[in-house]
Amino acid sequence: MPLTILTDAEVRTLLLSLTKEDIIELQQSLADALHYYSTSTENDTNGCCSSYQPLRTALKRSDGQTTLFMPASSNDGLGVKIVTLAMPKTSDDSSGAASVRSATGSLDALSLSSRTSTSSSTTAFDAPQSIASSQSTTPKGSLSLLDQNGHMRALINAEEITAFRTALASTMLFKKRHNVHDVVVFGAGKQAYWHIRLALLLRGPEVHHLNIINRSFDNAHKLIDSLYHPDHQTSSSVVLARPKFQIITPQAAEYERLLKATIRASSIIFCTTPSVTPLFPASYLTNTEGRKKGRYVAAIGSYRPHMVEIHPDILRQNVAPDHGRHLHKHALEGGAVIVDSVEACLKEAGEIIQAQLKGHEIVEIGELVMLKKEAEKRRAECLARKSQEGLDEGGVELGECAQRKKKKGKKEGEGDDGGLMEWLMKGNVIYKSVGLGLMDVCVGNDLVRLADERGVGTRIEGF
Repeated sequence: MPLTILTDAEVRTLLLSLTKEDIIELQQSLADALHYYSTSTENDTNGCCSSYQPLRTALKRSDGQTTLFMPASSNDGLGVKIVTLAMPKTSDDSSGAASVRSATGSLDALSLSSRTSTSSSTTAFDAPQSIASSQSTTPKGSLSLLDQNGHMRALINAEEITAFRTALASTMLFKKRHNVHDVVVFGAGKQAYWHIRLALLLRGPEVHHLNIINRSFDNAHKLIDSLYHPDHQTSSSVVLARPKFQIITPQAAEYERLLKATIRASSIIFCTTPSVTPLFPASYLTNTEGRKKGRYVAAIGSYRPHMVEIHPDILRQNVAPDHGRHLHKHALEGGAVIVDSVEACLKEAGEIIQAQLKGHEIVEIGELVMLKKEAEKRRAECLARKSQEGLDEGGVELGECAQRKKKKGKKEGEGDDGGLMEWLMKGNVIYKSVGLGLMDVCVGNDLVRLADERGVGTRIEGF
């Protein structure tokens, strides 16, 4: 088997060529790996078992640069990702353009919807502080893949694949949400780009409004432009839906009011920033008005104990027991926060640590997704009964979580799975991810297979 080498440009070319069907296939492959990670034991001889996944090692040097080493095992072989979070160049985040604008139709002509404030007054909520001012989180490095016998299979530039595999995981639950009309994205980097792109590929016609909240208007505008004009060297036939766009920056007039209104109207929130303070006040989602609507919130930008994008009070409310004594109607809470890895998030996720959540208040996404073979069996059974029961024609399906099978207030067997599904599809759901090496190895192997099939990259025989 030859060694396949993929540069950053080649990885991007390959990723931009992926259709909705490709994304669904890759997502299901990742879901299978995460399911095995959460449910397998060493006795199962499954390569994705959590016992075979060491926690990543961080090497921080005196100049502030941090290098992460992420070894992992999968059913296709082994791998290790080595990435460095480098110091950024000094730049001015402010722009001379208006701070709130919307795009309807042409991306080349953004219409002004609110002017920049020239007042020196400040709002009650200050813009969140990000570690981006002292340390960049754009990873630079490589992903090395080995087959099951330890032979080198591939060497991949890791910059683009890191953001892609993260978005691939967090959009699993997004794909099953009942309402995706109003999407809010914090940040304008690669993570924001891939979350938006996958959201539009998977549910584009249903996304009516896309709001990007970022310190720099220019960077957010470039992000939108790159979605529809990826680059001059890439000819992609993939067509993305064009919802109504709005960009909001902290320099906007009445920033706090705009932020609050946007969060309250949201049905989906993707947080993709390395913030060390909450991106918005907890009350926007925890008070009576904020709880009326069910939302899916994915926080993937913070990855260290001192970093936080979502206020801990929001997580505490999400896991609080429901005593059924509420005077006001509110969206269903699931009693747990969903994570990629309980072990990793208890040690590394700032939101989880600062909210002081315990292991029983966290559930892994791998426990909630069906294996491909299980989903296909369920679809066949539904087809025979002429009933879909909420199943899609293809892609990741949600299954029953054994640890939280019994819905509060009901006896076992009385709508247990229905309660879980109602929460995951319509309730308030928080997904927190710090990243797993298994995700890189699984997605990396699938991309190498596609690259070989499509003639992308360099192959070295007899390496």
